[in-house]
Amino acid sequence: MFEKVNVYDLQLNPFQEIGKNWTLISAAVDGKVNTMTASWGNMGVLWGKEALTVYIRQSRYTKEFVDAQEYFTVSLFDEDKKKPLGLLGKKSGRDGDKIAEAGFHVTMVEGQPAFEESKMVFVCRKMYQADMPKAAMPEEAIKAYYPDDDIHTMYIGEIVACYVNK
Repeated sequence: MFEKVNVYDLQLNPFQEIGKNWTLISAAVDGKVNTMTASWGNMGVLWGKEALTVYIRQSRYTKEFVDAQEYFTVSLFDEDKKKPLGLLGKKSGRDGDKIAEAGFHVTMVEGQPAFEESKMVFVCRKMYQADMPKAAMPEEAIKAYYPDDDIHTMYIGEIVACYVNK
C-alpha cells in the first residue's frame, strides 16, 4: 500500500538508491506500461522545483513511452531486487511481457505506473528534455559509453508526488 509523502521528509542517499540499488523508469501509453532499469540519475532542485533527472538511450523502447507522455515515474527498490531489475534492464518490452517475467506487478499511483515491489516511487512531469551533445562530452566518456553512438536523452522531471510503500 503506497502512502503519499513530502519529499522534504525523505531520508535517502541518492548515490545508493540510483547508482547501487538501481531504479525503474516507467511510462504508460494507451494502457500499456513499459519500464527500464537505470543506474544513472540526479535529484535536486531546478527552476524552483524539486526535480529528478534520468537518462534514456535513443534505442530504448521505454524512450518511446516517455516521449509520448507528459509524465514518467522513477521507482526505487531494495538491493535484494537486483536480479529482476537486471532482467528488466536486459530485455526489451518490444519482445514480450518482461515485467511479468521479472515477477513484478504494476500498480498505478496518480494515474502513473509503479510497482508493488518497489519501496518508493516518484511521479514526475517532464520539464525539459534534450539529447546529450556528443561534441560536448569528454573523449573517455564517448569511448566508454558510446562506442555505437547510442547517445542518451536527458529528461528532467518535476517531482509532482512521492509515495512510499508501507
